[in-house]
Amino acid sequence: MILGAYGLLLKNHMRFVLFGLITAFASSFGQTYFIGIFGHAIQQDFAMSHTQWGGIYMAGTLLSALLLPVTGKLIDQVPLQRYTFFVVLFLAFACWFITQVHSFAWLVVGIFLLRQSGQGLMSHVAYTTMGRYFEQQRGKATAMAAMGFAAGEAALPIIAVTAIAAVGWRWSYMGVALVVLLIILPASMWLLRGHHGRHQDYEQKLKAQEEASLDQATSVVKETSATQSVENLINAKSWRRRDVLKDYRFYLILPGVSATSLVSTALFFHHLNLADEKGWSHTFITGNYLLYSLIATVMAVISGQLIDRFSALSLMPFTLLPLVAALLMINLVDSYWVIWPYMVFLGIGSGLAQTAQAALWPECYGVRYLGSIKSLYWTFVVFASALGPVWLGYLVDLGYSFQQSVLTMAVYLVLATGLMMLGLRKFRLA
Repeated sequence: MILGAYGLLLKNHMRFVLFGLITAFASSFGQTYFIGIFGHAIQQDFAMSHTQWGGIYMAGTLLSALLLPVTGKLIDQVPLQRYTFFVVLFLAFACWFITQVHSFAWLVVGIFLLRQSGQGLMSHVAYTTMGRYFEQQRGKATAMAAMGFAAGEAALPIIAVTAIAAVGWRWSYMGVALVVLLIILPASMWLLRGHHGRHQDYEQKLKAQEEASLDQATSVVKETSATQSVENLINAKSWRRRDVLKDYRFYLILPGVSATSLVSTALFFHHLNLADEKGWSHTFITGNYLLYSLIATVMAVISGQLIDRFSALSLMPFTLLPLVAALLMINLVDSYWVIWPYMVFLGIGSGLAQTAQAALWPECYGVRYLGSIKSLYWTFVVFASALGPVWLGYLVDLGYSFQQSVLTMAVYLVLATGLMMLGLRKFRLA
């Protein structure tokens, strides 16, 4: 039944769904798990401590977070083909630029460029397009995009480890720049052929919905003599970013929806250091990323179907609990076999969260200004991803082990879950 539903989606929207998948996959080159694989070599190249490397990573990531509300909002204003073209070019440039840096200051700039173009804008393109142009099948469409992230997590780590061992980290990232320029760019442009017609249909449908909302709102005002303006009633369907910032429910769910990024970023950033602490080889821990990505893919598929049936609001409260289980496993057990249940729980949490979070914002705030709202959300996500590596790195430099330090994140996840449940309940009661 589930496969049949996804088969129908692919049959009707094959190229556009693949566009979401390939842009999500390409975002990998600016994601923490990928940069983290290079981190060990970069630390040695620049003779940095864990805190110094984490601080540089945090600085570049925070710069990206500050700019993202501006660059992300443009997806609401610029044709998708043109926007995607420049984002992919930006990513190729960032991958080349990082290979040329030889000082701490320029390393911050290089991290900023990778985080802005890859983790920020490529992810933004993938999830915003799937959330905007699909309504009845939004959960499945975002799940397909999430498979792009999972595919990168499955294939790229072992490739990166092998390449770094063979040619060094700089030449490896140079190769990535060529892949983005010669493969990702033409493929994404080809997959967007004919999108203009899809966008016109979207605008016509949205206009019809807004006109219907206007008629309904006008009727309510006439019948009840309400003081609330017609414009405010309409905006209940499609919120502007400034209205979201005034909504207290947004701040209740924010710690929870950004927690996955905070925790998973910190873990993948320090996985090689964790492996050293537990006596595992780097190849062993990165080789098990395949298990993580397979579980994440399966959970994305299942959660996509569940979202279309029940809603993202119903699914979100459960997204952080598997991460708590993963952290407890890594804290309690030192044996090598713990990597497998650890990766399973990590994959379950990631698959659930990626799909549910992408579908949550259209359900809460509408689709007209989705790019603007998602760029606001991604700003906090990027900020969280900057904080995570420094959080763990600082505790380790204070003398705590990695497996002790992760308990502090488990406590945070439990508290964030409580706040998120409260905020989502307010949405359901509205």
